[in-house]
Amino acid sequence: MARPIVHDQLVQQRLLAVTAELVDREGPARVTLRDVAAAADTSTSAIYSLFGGKAQLLTAAVDDGFRTFGESQRDAAANGLLALGRAYRAWALEHPALYRLMFGGALAAYVDCSPTPEVASDSMLPLVETVTEAQAAGRVRTGNPAVVAMAIWGQVHGLVSLELAQMNDPATDWAGIYETALESVARAWAP
Repeated sequence: MARPIVHDQLVQQRLLAVTAELVDREGPARVTLRDVAAAADTSTSAIYSLFGGKAQLLTAAVDDGFRTFGESQRDAAANGLLALGRAYRAWALEHPALYRLMFGGALAAYVDCSPTPEVASDSMLPLVETVTEAQAAGRVRTGNPAVVAMAIWGQVHGLVSLELAQMNDPATDWAGIYETALESVARAWAP
């Protein structure tokens, strides 16, 4: 007789969500599996069963972040580079703890934990593909699409990171600044 499924996908998703929040708030060294299990209203055995241990849970949380980020980028890609940029910021603002976990580097300093390379790379494919299409249509100047995409990503990423770090005055119009930056990036890469 097969063993019943004790830890389902809902438990797995709860664990991934609370992991990002706890690590963002407390730091990876201070967060225990008991903390994560309690916050997700489950047991540490669920973590061991679903992920294996702390490093695997952290990697899974980062990978899940890159997957959902990639989905948001794929959804926006059909509407061009500006839409990708807007989707980037929207996703980051909706998932600030996960964004910082994915891009903050805190995990690498604590434990040998980094995203699965294919998962992280796949999340950026919509940008590279959109750059390639825009170049073919004559809307973006020629050059290695991966290099152009990384240059664009760096500008967008930097501004979003500053916003999430709450730099500057609380009344700062980040949405306006971001739109201005997106327009500037578009002009800079125009042929």
